[in-house]
Amino acid sequence: MTKKTQLGKTDLYVNPIGFGANAVGGHNLYNNLDEEVGKDLVHTALDNGINFLDTAFIYGPKRSEELIGEVLKERGNRFEAVIATKGAHKFVGNDEVFDNSPAFLKEAVESSLKRLQTDYIDLFYIHFPDNDTPKDEAVGALKELKDEGKIKAIGVSNFSIEQLKEANKDGYVDVFQGEYNLLQRDAEKELLPYTKEHNISFIPFFPLASGLLAGKYNKNMVFNDLRADLPYFQEGVFEKNLEKVEELRKIADTKHVEIAHLALAWYLTRDSIEAIIPGAKKTEQVLDNLKTLDVQLTEEEIKEIDRIFR
Repeated sequence: MTKKTQLGKTDLYVNPIGFGANAVGGHNLYNNLDEEVGKDLVHTALDNGINFLDTAFIYGPKRSEELIGEVLKERGNRFEAVIATKGAHKFVGNDEVFDNSPAFLKEAVESSLKRLQTDYIDLFYIHFPDNDTPKDEAVGALKELKDEGKIKAIGVSNFSIEQLKEANKDGYVDVFQGEYNLLQRDAEKELLPYTKEHNISFIPFFPLASGLLAGKYNKNMVFNDLRADLPYFQEGVFEKNLEKVEELRKIADTKHVEIAHLALAWYLTRDSIEAIIPGAKKTEQVLDNLKTLDVQLTEEEIKEIDRIFR
């Protein structure tokens, strides 16, 4: 049995390896997704002790939550899963806007509860900040829902340090989700020190930098999907990043592990990162992510990885 870890100051205990579920019903994010395969991914995760499932309204939209709800119903054991979901997107005609108003967030939580076929959500995040709502008011609405038992913990995602401080004015923020990986370490300047100081759990997204830190790419590859716009894939930068990944490969080879497992294990040595949520499109990838837990890093190795990507 994997030892469960506590998320910050919450009552949530999770396997440090979670499951990012954007390829479960995320038809607006990926082409040709098979929904039955998506449900199998969730079953495989839960069958193998991965209890932390990360979804959102916008994955699908709505479909990821619905499929996870079907799986929970089929299994008949709501308590085996710690469900994180997110809301803030609103469709106005053909436009997609962000809304953090208390009324909208309360409505978003009620809608997510229906799709997930449950009477509580373990962790609800404000997915993106809007430009209008004071962030402590937005979080205050979630605190009311927490007091009612509809959500167990409060999260914010994609907030700047200023927005996070405003959101946490009353100390109600439990979890922060933001971009952080070995190639994108801006969070170390202010966000990670703040989350550590306030006992807020930091959940990094893009932990493998869209596959770059998995060590499977070479300099002749051309990307024509969402990766083409990412900073780490730009000409000149991409080649330098591949060189760093090759240095990581040397350490991985001495430990007989994969580069991806090494990178993921390194994140778990960082202050306030208690869990990570790598995604998967195949059941074997779900199982493969779990191998991260077998990687033991020495102090020297932790420092060396830090140095390579400084």
